[in-house]
Amino acid sequence: MNTTITGAAALMLLTCACAAPKSDEALEANGQDSGLGLSGQDDTADSGSLPDDSGDPADTADTGSGGGDPVPCEVGRPGDEPDPFADILVAYAAGEGSGFGQEYLPDVVLGAPCGSGDAGSLDVVSLGREGVILLEFDDIVLVDGEGPDLLVFENAFTGWPETGRVSVSEDGETWHEWPCDATDAAGGYPGCAGVGLVWSHPDNDIDPTNPDEAGGDAFDLADLGLSRARFVRITDSGANSYDGNTGGFDLDAIAVVHGEPL
Repeated sequence: MNTTITGAAALMLLTCACAAPKSDEALEANGQDSGLGLSGQDDTADSGSLPDDSGDPADTADTGSGGGDPVPCEVGRPGDEPDPFADILVAYAAGEGSGFGQEYLPDVVLGAPCGSGDAGSLDVVSLGREGVILLEFDDIVLVDGEGPDLLVFENAFTGWPETGRVSVSEDGETWHEWPCDATDAAGGYPGCAGVGLVWSHPDNDIDPTNPDEAGGDAFDLADLGLSRARFVRITDSGANSYDGNTGGFDLDAIAVVHGEPL
């Protein structure tokens, strides 16, 4: 039977993507250098190597990420129960203009969103121009339910979206991408992540798995003809601002709306 993680149960499991420094060994253990699925293609994953660090996260941030250094919104990780948030950073390939938040990987993109509404969260990592990040759930799998099944949280500001393309896979090899029109400002950048303001935060009562309340951008597996997915890949659209070290899509978190425990 499908399990939908919503309401009080999800709020009890809230753990933000904390900005705690990680050693090189910890990053390697989380697969940061695997290159899995970074080709940007919908049907195959390549094994390309990751580029070198492209910036110092302590540098001055631009408007797109709120300025300053990454800020943890809560320390700690979920316990033994399945939670609706990403568990593993499989791969990260930074593009031009990235750097912000990289020293706090993987924790900065794991756990719950740290929404600040129109103020924008600093608990993010910047992808840079056409940068890619790939995340995995290890205790839950996305399943197709009624309405949206996945929420993606950036740190969008009113009038300052930073768009990204979202794709999913069940096995980490075959990918399916939602169409994203990063040039259609009048239409609200249909199909793209990085548009909706984020409201859910561990310190408030806003359910991070409720598409009507949490904010962010919602995606429905039915639109891709899929019933299940375990991996989520986000690729900067290449249509954003890339000045400084905070360029492009800034990922805060992802959350399962409809899922089954593994």
